Amino acid sequence: MTQSAPLIALAGNPNSGKSALFNALTGARQKIANYPGVTVERKSGHFAFADGRPAELVDLPGSYSLDPTSPDEEVTRNVITGLQQGERKPDAIIIVLDAANLDNHLRFALEVIALGQPVVVALNMMDLAERDGLTLDPAKLSEALGVPVVPTVAVRRRGLEELSAALENRLLQKDSAPQPVVSKTRDHGLRKQAKLIANQVIISETAGRRWSERADSLFLHPFAGPLILFAILFVMFQAVFAWSEAPIGLIESASEWVAGTVESNMAPGFLRDFIIEGAIAGVGSVVVFLPQILILFLFILLLEASGYMTRAAFIMDRMMASVGLSGRSFIPLLSSFACAIPGIMATRSISDPGDRLTTILVAPLMTCSARLPVYAIIIGAFIPPTVVGPGIGLQGLVLFGLYVFGIVGAMIVALVLRSTVTKGPNSGFLMEMPKYQLPRMKDVLIGLWQRAWIFMRRAGTIIFAATVVLWLLLTFPKVPEDSGMSQVDYSVAGRIANVITPAVEPIGFNRDIALALIPAMAAREVAVAALATTYAIDAPDEEAEAKSLTERLQSRWSLPTALAFLAWFVFAPQCISTIAVTKRETNGWKWPMFMLAYLFALAYVAAGITYWSAVALGL
Repeated sequence: MTQSAPLIALAGNPNSGKSALFNALTGARQKIANYPGVTVERKSGHFAFADGRPAELVDLPGSYSLDPTSPDEEVTRNVITGLQQGERKPDAIIIVLDAANLDNHLRFALEVIALGQPVVVALNMMDLAERDGLTLDPAKLSEALGVPVVPTVAVRRRGLEELSAALENRLLQKDSAPQPVVSKTRDHGLRKQAKLIANQVIISETAGRRWSERADSLFLHPFAGPLILFAILFVMFQAVFAWSEAPIGLIESASEWVAGTVESNMAPGFLRDFIIEGAIAGVGSVVVFLPQILILFLFILLLEASGYMTRAAFIMDRMMASVGLSGRSFIPLLSSFACAIPGIMATRSISDPGDRLTTILVAPLMTCSARLPVYAIIIGAFIPPTVVGPGIGLQGLVLFGLYVFGIVGAMIVALVLRSTVTKGPNSGFLMEMPKYQLPRMKDVLIGLWQRAWIFMRRAGTIIFAATVVLWLLLTFPKVPEDSGMSQVDYSVAGRIANVITPAVEPIGFNRDIALALIPAMAAREVAVAALATTYAIDAPDEEAEAKSLTERLQSRWSLPTALAFLAWFVFAPQCISTIAVTKRETNGWKWPMFMLAYLFALAYVAAGITYWSAVALGL
């Protein structure tokens, strides 16, 4: 390859088919390395014009703007403008546009064209646009932009010869070509200009595409959009209780039948006590909440598959911008509703160090699925299933409030952190809206099966192991027959809990709660298993052994204590695995220890305020 061979840069938004076009043009003649001084990948290859003259093609990282918000976008901006170290300025640029998403992709194209460099536009994925009922006029688009526009289907190698010819012609006319008609407007003006041009080049579109635009005008409305989002969430949490009642009853009956069978067919002793009090009472008390978790994830999977979840991200982006976070933080925080571990790992996509650190520190405040069994058992025991409106139950309303409480708490913490320890300017963010579509039930069912398997595997490993250890600590040493102490108080676990109890009594917690908080650090759900195991061992007679965990809680806890327990779990640190991932992602123990300290402090204060407020109100 000689230095005189022209250098062609391939640029465009992510998901525009840019890589497919690069592969189609270069074939196997590719080389992958890194740009000098950065870890961003550089992919280049060779191709030839119709007359055999060689050219070098470099595939730039996908970018939404020439105002970079990530290392990838910074490299793209620097290469296009000739500022990238060790890289010469391109002789021409091919801008790849997704024909089915033209108004979003045109924003970046308008920025590049305004630089005045030789540009050819590849209007890619024309087949998908036509499949979706959209017909475009490439000639009108060329006239509007002032540069050549070539329709292509890269994966089918359609339009490649025409693109090569247009590029060759553009290079030959480099000095004499007319200037593009695009203005150098930025930000809001660019979006308006892109929308206007996209509307001008549409020849026809089906009612389905027009319906999608009308739906977005409602779902993304500044006022109606958030109301619709919160209405959907409200229905979701109502369904968690209303739809799960029957399957939970079946699981409870099955657990009671298994426990009764074991009791009837095994001689009294260590092994029988372990199976009934440890395995069935402990793990069974958590497994019973599988229907509620699956209902929650059914809604989440349907919202993702329909294309609405990205709209929810757009709506929430406005809220996060008000507390100093960018929209890039939304996806990690959204992932944290399932589990904080993948959420924290997903922060790697956030380029700004302050944004990334803040997102890591507030991710545990998102209400993960492990909290749901804790919420469900307390709400089921202390909040009556009262109907407060048409289709509105008080239990679902309280659950919805706990999720909102966690989100609001995370936003407040983010605002404080961005104003203090992670202070810095917040960056902008662009997101691409997928088309609306009907969810494929096969995919939804597979997703539910995977979530059920993960939960059951967790119940059979972490929760089971923690329950076994707790049961052993509660069982030994055996209380002497002539002692007036209960087995729990006499055991190793009880003695540890009695040391901790004075510290948590001011916020309304008793010895049983102090005992449950320690193993809950392994996994949130273990708190429920710990309470069930404790009460199974501490049962004074056969009648008490037959009581459900809900009945035992009602007889031993006050309502202010139950509400304080809920408030504690809104803020309390998550499992040890979350702390370990935070340590790995922040390269040290400083920030995990900071996270533990502030979350414990918030949990203690929130539980205390809740308890004493409830007492003052006479609850």
